[in-house]
Amino acid sequence: MTISEDLDAAVTDHTTDSSTDARLSALLDRLTLEEKVLLLTGRDFWTTAPIEKIGLRRILVSDGPSGVRGEVWDERSPSLNLPSSTALGAAWDPDIARRYGNVAAVEARRKGVDVVLGPTINLHRSPLGGRHFEAFSEDPHLTAKLAAAYVAGVQENGVGATPKHYIANDFETDRFTANVVVDDRALRELYLLAFEEAVTEAHAWLVMSSYNSVNGATVTENDLLETPLNSEWGFDGVVISDWTAVRSVNSARYSQDLVMPGPAGPWGEALVAAVTAGEVDEAAIDRKVLRILRLAARVGALEGFEPAVAAPVVVEDGIRFAKEAEVAGSVLVANTGELPWQAETLTKVAVIGHNARFARTQGGGSATVLPERVITPLDGLIAALPNASVSYSVGAVVQEGIAELPLTSIVNPQTGEPGARVRFLDADGGELFVEDRRATALVWFGGDAPIAESKVLEFSTRYTPEATGEILLGFASAGNGRIIVNGALLHEETVVPEGTDLGAAFLSPPSASVAVQVTEGVPIELVVEYDIAPEGALMGALSITIGIEPDLSSPDALIAEAVAAAAAADVVVLVVGTNSKVESEGYDRSDLDLPGRQDDLVRAVAAVNPRTVVVVNSGSPVLMPWRDDVAAILLSWFGGQEYGDAVAAMLLGEAEPGGRLPTTWPATLDDVPVFNVTPEDGVVRYDEGIHIGYRAWLKAGTAPAYEFGHGLGYTTWTLDGVTVDEAALPAVGATSVSVSLTNTGDRAGKQVVQVYASRADSSIDRPVRWLVGFAPVTAAAGESVSVDIRVPERAFADWQDGWHYETGRYLFEVGTSVSNLPLSVPVTLN
Repeated sequence: MTISEDLDAAVTDHTTDSSTDARLSALLDRLTLEEKVLLLTGRDFWTTAPIEKIGLRRILVSDGPSGVRGEVWDERSPSLNLPSSTALGAAWDPDIARRYGNVAAVEARRKGVDVVLGPTINLHRSPLGGRHFEAFSEDPHLTAKLAAAYVAGVQENGVGATPKHYIANDFETDRFTANVVVDDRALRELYLLAFEEAVTEAHAWLVMSSYNSVNGATVTENDLLETPLNSEWGFDGVVISDWTAVRSVNSARYSQDLVMPGPAGPWGEALVAAVTAGEVDEAAIDRKVLRILRLAARVGALEGFEPAVAAPVVVEDGIRFAKEAEVAGSVLVANTGELPWQAETLTKVAVIGHNARFARTQGGGSATVLPERVITPLDGLIAALPNASVSYSVGAVVQEGIAELPLTSIVNPQTGEPGARVRFLDADGGELFVEDRRATALVWFGGDAPIAESKVLEFSTRYTPEATGEILLGFASAGNGRIIVNGALLHEETVVPEGTDLGAAFLSPPSASVAVQVTEGVPIELVVEYDIAPEGALMGALSITIGIEPDLSSPDALIAEAVAAAAAADVVVLVVGTNSKVESEGYDRSDLDLPGRQDDLVRAVAAVNPRTVVVVNSGSPVLMPWRDDVAAILLSWFGGQEYGDAVAAMLLGEAEPGGRLPTTWPATLDDVPVFNVTPEDGVVRYDEGIHIGYRAWLKAGTAPAYEFGHGLGYTTWTLDGVTVDEAALPAVGATSVSVSLTNTGDRAGKQVVQVYASRADSSIDRPVRWLVGFAPVTAAAGESVSVDIRVPERAFADWQDGWHYETGRYLFEVGTSVSNLPLSVPVTLN
């Protein structure tokens, strides 16, 4: 039985029986109109309102597509950091996705979280999308299967999952106000399809509505919330808004159920008045409240109702899984035969790259979690090669803006322990609240800090420099701040946020700094005073990072140092990647270039050492103009907290990279067929219709650097034969494709079998081919195996004011990427 076939069997039924509905209705009848409306807006950033008289406690929700942060954003309450969603997408494995959801739910339960705000399943429509690291793929079928498995994994451990962002929120620029113009066919066949199985198969308990408009109507005031979500898909859960996405009382007339955050918002008293005046039907309010009560019953927040799952039932070691998931999703896109290495043959290894030491394990934005530890590629290789000499060179600076001070270099001046003292002060300098923190990148997004009542945040620590010279000491946060060193005010500046996106201004603000001369080992007393703004859309939340801006004064010297190390080494591991200014919530990318001088670095290093292996630490595509000059390229995405151990295991052959590309990687930006993510006059036009991702590349006839579905392993395979069970085709039903294959290499390995459909003589516009099924397969050396791949009936459908099935002859093409398809078999739909 396949994962898709047993999905319903293991997921708690999403429906409620008539007696439960009757009991929920009885509770509803006990509520006044004011109490009903109270339930429809969050109590604060992360919780819903409790009502004691009916036994309703708060429901706690948390960001967490790649980990679960919990109620506070605090390094003293660390979270498991899983690999990014693009790594999960690259695994092409619903079982991994389901386990990912299982692990996330266990972490949620540990932190008292009832609802995880994930998975993010918007499509990679353009590679310039700035938040694509948080989503799975450019293909709706692959996305739908993985999303349904993720949701099932979360909910079978008793935590609500929240597929987001519904719908057509596939970009970040002006996401609050942009209007997406998209035809019904593309909307149904691509963007809605990606969400559909998470509701119809995995029975998601929530869905998050997005900021943008679709075809002129804001999503929170859009008929798409009812049709197809409720009326066709049978959704009986809660539509929760993205934070501040609901803007008017009018949205209460639509199938928007819960406004976040609270307690302020557009509903509240205004909605009570609208109902009283007959402008909004109270029946609409009752339906929303019943859905929230149903959710409360499912997660165990309502007295007298047994939760759907009392305690996690599928539990495994999350740290071990984080490494396994990273290996499963890493994609070896090029290998001249260099990999895998044998550890015992290596005597001198040069590790090069900013990201080798300061790895990105996750993308920027609201999904960020704070792990207890991170294993970098440098850490992993040093540990895995105890008998080799491992050198490190930065090579090129990737960092932009402020990097936090390492805990090992700071001491709390009050406690003498590693860390810093943070005080919230009133207008007279009186202390309102104090925290002893163990980090210098600080966010208050919920919690007890009296932000609204405070005038100044005071940060103080004793910092011991690691080297002698000039450093750029500063802070990153929108607003006015002062930098004080050894009691002297060195700098004061008001930092103005870039652009209008509140999320980007809050989570990735610009910085201010001042040059300070320091001496290695000689501590300085550092104080930063930050004036808390008295108003603002994010009042009640605060973020600030204190640290050091990068030294960009000697880029040629850094490259020269790396080249010398490479020339003296047996092999080179060169880690390149992006930074938090390139891939983060709140803004899209302007290009696909690696930041800084990294391309120059790769060329220079490869010129002196032909055994250079490049590890790419990015969440989505980057250009690699040097890709033919290196021995191997491993795409490792944002690898989670066990990143370095996973990379070392793959390079040394202890594990095989198991990923295949979930998104096309271009050779040049000019080649990209679907490009635009920036609204023009407030509008993003999805004029390409159904042709996005590999579909658009095939239509354009342009060859990318690495195509959809591509990926190499450490063994070889033959695809031996394919047959199709056509019994269901005349009835327009699902069919099964059986594929036999053989591992012809000398070690066990993984292959991903992919099935694409095509229709050469179609009467309608279709892609050259489109993915209709896939299956990950493992086999021992020399072993022959077969796999049955279910192709759903929807694979044949097109949208024409309803699902339409064109009869006649189709071709199933089977292989290991969108163009490497050695097997084919015709099928006929009657």
